[in-house]
Amino acid sequence: MVQIEDLKGVLVAIVAGVDFGTLSVRVTLLDSERGRLGTASAEYPLKRKREDPNFATQSHTDQMDALVEAMLKVVEEAGIKGDEIESIGIDTTGSSVIPVGENLEPLDDYYLWCDHRALEEARQITELAHQERFEGIDWCGGVYSHEWGFAKLLHWLRHNPEKRDKLVTALENCDMVAATLCGVTDPGQLKRSACAMGHKWMWNPKWGGLPPQEFLSKVDPLFDGIRAKLGGEYLTSDKLAGHLSSAWAEVMGLRAGIPIPVAAFDAHWDAIGAECREGDVVNVVGTSTCIIAMSHKSTLVPGVCGVVPGSVHPAFTGIEAGLSATGDIFEAIARRAGTDVKRLSQGLETYRAGQTGLLRLSWDNGDRTVLVNSELGGVTLGWNLIHTAQDELFAAIEGTAFHTRIILERMAENGVPVERVINAGGIPQHNAVLNQVYANVLNKPILVPDGMPTSLGSGIFALLAAGAFSTIEEAQEKMCLKHKTFHPEPESVKVYERLFHHYRDVYFALGSRGAAAVKLGDVLPDLKKIAAAVEASTRG
Repeated sequence: MVQIEDLKGVLVAIVAGVDFGTLSVRVTLLDSERGRLGTASAEYPLKRKREDPNFATQSHTDQMDALVEAMLKVVEEAGIKGDEIESIGIDTTGSSVIPVGENLEPLDDYYLWCDHRALEEARQITELAHQERFEGIDWCGGVYSHEWGFAKLLHWLRHNPEKRDKLVTALENCDMVAATLCGVTDPGQLKRSACAMGHKWMWNPKWGGLPPQEFLSKVDPLFDGIRAKLGGEYLTSDKLAGHLSSAWAEVMGLRAGIPIPVAAFDAHWDAIGAECREGDVVNVVGTSTCIIAMSHKSTLVPGVCGVVPGSVHPAFTGIEAGLSATGDIFEAIARRAGTDVKRLSQGLETYRAGQTGLLRLSWDNGDRTVLVNSELGGVTLGWNLIHTAQDELFAAIEGTAFHTRIILERMAENGVPVERVINAGGIPQHNAVLNQVYANVLNKPILVPDGMPTSLGSGIFALLAAGAFSTIEEAQEKMCLKHKTFHPEPESVKVYERLFHHYRDVYFALGSRGAAAVKLGDVLPDLKKIAAAVEASTRG
């Protein structure tokens, strides 16, 4: 390993952590002794269709061009030479699926994580899995999601008959980027992410990897032979995907042959970058929310969308849940009001728990956890004639916190330790109001990294691949940011306990077909009473 000697005579390694988000790629340079040297980003388009709100795709070429741009920019801004970088770690969104042909050339764009066209395919997979009593369905909470790999691949096969015969394999975004950078063109040489394939493709060593071919063919004969096409090694991220090819080294100004660890999903590595340990729950709050935990035990949790050995930390079982929209809800509220979230948020710090008299469910993009129901839509109770868009924004923040509490309680009820709560991702960095509301709703201190943790997790795995640290914990101790803490406010906690009772009743009553009858007649009057009491206490 080539290393650089710092002024104190200590050997250090410099690596690049790469994070592909929904709209941009971020590259962070980390020094094993000095920490972050710099961060740069570059954008790429998200393709949407007004006539089909479920459509969301992205070009692989656009992503790779943006990676080159961001890499060149951060190297220049950090004042280092590209050949000083010892490793590259990669995380991406998921499940973002791309079908590829010969030499792993794309046959189409990525079906991005937020592409929701595969609703019928997901329903059929779920239904058959229960009929066949396939164990894999229990490990993803009992429902296979339209956001996941097999559903998206089947949708593509059904709607692209002219390209079917050209399909060699399909790849998750993270594995495609790693394979591209390593110059892999043979599907048999692929290194696939246990994180990606475990959470989104029902892969688990417990039943021999992917679902049986017999099961997949029963879903649809178009899946005949698909299991064999999804070949390669399935590995945790303490293993290597390969080494940087000379072609990509040249365009990025780096040294060929540097190691690239097996890639993973952004939220899972964001959790590592936020210093997640066993007993912690990390809310990665961005356009949506991914809720990440890890445990030594493989505990199945009904309605929680993924329990996968080695997915977050190679030595633990990773647990994933989440909200299908968070920041996207805030953006939609602001857009409808003809403004943006930053402007609409001005003054939110004066709002008090329950003062709006609104109760808002965060189903604008369906329910990822715990109902796993894409047919749901946003619901706001308690409107009057003078409510404002800012009132709705505050109620939406409260609603996402209530939904998060529903999820954390479900996890705790099923044996997942919930000792510390960390708010990571981009939004908590700029929204103290959200962090305080979460502390009050959850009645727990909320820890927030004191700085942007995005791409820090991918940097940590790159440091491991470069040999700078021997364990994730050692790297976290050196690289992770300190936390700011938001403590629960007793008076607000009392108000939110009362509101949460109503939220929970409405959540399960409206969100589940065939739900048991629940008396909801007190909800609207009580919302008014709570708001009036808050107003009176403020005047007093």
